[in-house]
Parts: sequence; structure tokens; C-alpha cells
Amino acid sequence: MNGRMRKEEEAMMGHDDSSVASTSIGIFGYILFGISWVMVGITLPFSLCVILKVVQEYERAVIFRLGRLLPGGAKGPGIFFVLPCIESYQKVDLRTITLGVPPQEVLTKDSVTVSVDAVVYYRVSNATVSVANVENAHHSTRLLAQTSLRNILGTKNLHEILSDRESISLAMQTILDEATAAWGIKVERVEIKDARLPEQLQRAMAAEAEAAREARAKVIAAEGEKKASGALRDASEIISESSSALQLRYLQTLNSISAEKNSTIIFPLPLDMVTSMLGRG
Repeated sequence: MNGRMRKEEEAMMGHDDSSVASTSIGIFGYILFGISWVMVGITLPFSLCVILKVVQEYERAVIFRLGRLLPGGAKGPGIFFVLPCIESYQKVDLRTITLGVPPQEVLTKDSVTVSVDAVVYYRVSNATVSVANVENAHHSTRLLAQTSLRNILGTKNLHEILSDRESISLAMQTILDEATAAWGIKVERVEIKDARLPEQLQRAMAAEAEAAREARAKVIAAEGEKKASGALRDASEIISESSSALQLRYLQTLNSISAEKNSTIIFPLPLDMVTSMLGRG
């Protein structure tokens, strides 16, 4: 933040010097200045259609007189005048601009190719600096955003790109904001839209995730069988202590089987008979 403020102060100091110098346009400049006013006076009121200009509330006009910036900074919003032949102006839009960064093919730190695109929201904070310090501030910001995105992603692992997009966006915003301060640009927000992986890598990751799920399912099933076998062992010990408990369990099993609508035929036998037969064997 302090670096951006220093850059803006240096840019403004430079343009203050140029503004002071622009007041001295030389003898020939003053002659042209006087001739221009004479032409405007002679052609009144028709010259008003030429010299009067209007800029909207969200616009500013940067005026040049004989190639020099006029003192006082950008004009607007509202009405201003431009002298014919010696003055020219350029409109600058101050509204927030949405810049879509096209997908960038990047090799990550762990040697994985990934395609990432982003969105940058920025606006012109100083109309005079954006016109005088750079040829095309919007095009320069676009190219810088693409380069910054590639440089930042090149230092990250794949899992960081997929899971930690917020920190990447903040780092990219800081870099862009500091770099574009000298161009009169303020970067308000940066968002990572999407990270697309190669199809082969997607299939490999899907197979790895499926294998991990199957392994967890087998572990859970094994733990369930272990707990069930322990519960059956405890139940068998309890039942073995009482013959009536075994009889009740036998009757409960018969009841549950008979409740189902199936073709199973059951022949109940007394447990005493079964016990005597087993004893004889």
C-alpha cells in the first residue's frame, strides 16, 4: 500500500512539473493562442458548436495545448471548451472495467500442466496519468494480468491451486495494483474462475479417489465384522449359561421365519430330543 502511494506521488510530481512547464508555450505559442481566440470571436456563434464539449459524470477529459498538458488536471464532468487548431483532448472512462484473462497453460511447481483463467476488476484512478504515462493503459493491464497469473501459478503446487484460490487471487491483486499505480490504474478485485486439468490426469485422479473409497469401505466392513463377531461371542456366552435362553432364542427365530411370506416349511423339534440325539451320537 505504501509503495503504491509513493508511486502515485512520484507520478503526480512529474506531471506537476510538466504542468508548470506547459504554462510557458513560447512566443509562437502565444501568437497561435491569440489567433485561435480571434477565429473563435469572428465565427461566433457558430464556433460554439466546435469549441464546446461535454463529458459524462463517469468521464474525464485530458486536454493538450500545443502538445502540452493543461494545468489543473483533467476536466469534467460537464461542459468545457477546446480551442480549435491548438488544443486536443482525450476522454477517459472512470467506471470499473471487467477484464477476462484468457486461459493460461501453466506448468506447476510439481510438474503438472494446468489451464487457469481469471477475472480482473479495475478502474482508472487518475485520468491524466493513464493518458500521459502509458500508451494504452487497458491493453497494458491485460498483458500484465496474463503474465502475473502465469508467474504466480508457476510457484504453486497443484493441490494449492485447486484448494487455495483466495490467497492466489490476493497475491495477484497486490502485484497488479503495485505495478499499475504508475499508470493511474486501481485494481479492485481479482478472482480465479476455473482450473482445468488434462483429461488423462482427471481419469487418473478419479481412479485414485475410487481406489481410496474402496479401501475405506473394506476397512469399515472389516471393523464391522470384527465388532459383530465380538457381539456374537458375548451372546453365545450368555446363552450358554441358561438353557431357557436358548429355548427362547429358538422360538424367536421360528417366529421371525413364519412372519415372512415364503415357501419355507419348518418342522419344530423339542430341544430336549435334539439334545438326547446328540448325546447318543
